[in-house]
Amino acid sequence: MEANDIAIKETVPASRKLQAADAAELLKSASKLVVAKGKKISEFKLSQGSTDEAVAAMLGPTGNLRAPTARVGKTILVGFNDDAYTGVLG
Repeated sequence: MEANDIAIKETVPASRKLQAADAAELLKSASKLVVAKGKKISEFKLSQGSTDEAVAAMLGPTGNLRAPTARVGKTILVGFNDDAYTGVLG
């Protein structure tokens, strides 16, 4: 984040488990969701609100929100893929 001169406003420790309800809450203020799982990148347009599919994509096998998760403006990034971050961060 320092390389792109981005200030982190909030950090949530891993001991605080965020689940489906928390993921759905994050999506309420977003217009786009980008989920990276390895090399696969999925994008969801959230113009009509969150969907069960979008929430499920945000969760890992334990049912907890996958890390890292970042909110950049009205875009939520879940998981890490360099191309996805570069595309959103410019």
